[in-house]
Amino acid sequence: MRRLNRTSAKNDGERGAVSVIVAFMLVALLGFGAIAVDVGMMYAERAQLRNGADAAALAVAQRCAVSAADPNCSATSPLAAGLANGNATDGLSNLKSVALSTGDRTVKVTAGAQEAGHSPNEVSLFFARALGINSAEVNAPAFVQWGSPEKGPAPFPITVSVCQVRNKTDIMQLLQLHGKNANPDCHYGPSGAAVEGGFGELKQDSGQCGAIVNIATSTAGGDTGNNAPPNCQATLNSWAADINAGKDVIILLPIFNTVTGTGTNAVFGLTTFAAFNVEGWKVGNTGLPYTFRNRAPDVPAAFECKEPCRGIIGTFVEYVSLANGFKLGPINPDGATVVAFQSPVPITP
Repeated sequence: MRRLNRTSAKNDGERGAVSVIVAFMLVALLGFGAIAVDVGMMYAERAQLRNGADAAALAVAQRCAVSAADPNCSATSPLAAGLANGNATDGLSNLKSVALSTGDRTVKVTAGAQEAGHSPNEVSLFFARALGINSAEVNAPAFVQWGSPEKGPAPFPITVSVCQVRNKTDIMQLLQLHGKNANPDCHYGPSGAAVEGGFGELKQDSGQCGAIVNIATSTAGGDTGNNAPPNCQATLNSWAADINAGKDVIILLPIFNTVTGTGTNAVFGLTTFAAFNVEGWKVGNTGLPYTFRNRAPDVPAAFECKEPCRGIIGTFVEYVSLANGFKLGPINPDGATVVAFQSPVPITP
């Protein structure tokens, strides 16, 4: 009688198991391929679309900032479509939508993929086809606002006249806030002083050294500036420590070109910021931290700031746009106009 080989019988029951495992592994490998290739391709496509949307939104906003009657300041702007296509490597993109609000001074442009044989805004996939996914929608938005700077922060609560700042980076300057004949060639107020009874100090935020300045109505507030600005001890001490350590201390000073009123009722018309490399100061009549390197030999005698002087000693670096950190308001025909990217929330296509 023939004996049954139990080992062979057991192996016969496991035949084909490897094929099942391989089949499952192929599905997993295709999935990983779809992620590595298809998703990577979608990210690359979206990057091109974002460039096109950014360029189109900026162009529309720039035209609208100059004139709302410009033909390209519209939802059908031919300039926007051309820029959206021009920023795609294959020259193919779909201007999905242009949502324009001249009242809010905002424009949102959405660019989508464009590929023959597919619906608008879709791109074909490769490995994902094995999973029954032939294409995917790819688009990118850009949201831009335009306007004139209106409100924003000033890190130190003083402002100086535009005609005090010498636009030269290699010359030490004393920017006087007040003193005998403080501004002999800069007549923005009586007797050559910037403000009669005022020292260029701005109204501070509650409990803070700095101030939130309003372009149209930045006021002296509760103090004319003869007294040292409160809440600024830590700021001034840190400046002194950095200067003593050989480091640059560069601050942004608000610059005004008009002023009305006197004393605490003074109203400054701000126009820009001046980046200023501080080397000394006198912002009060006491010692540190309100006076620091304000006399010879720390500074040349010509730039000393002695009683009744109040001022900042240092060198000009550059003018900086008020757009940095500022809220944009309606267009001011006599001021700067800014076009800036914003979070794409207010407008929906």
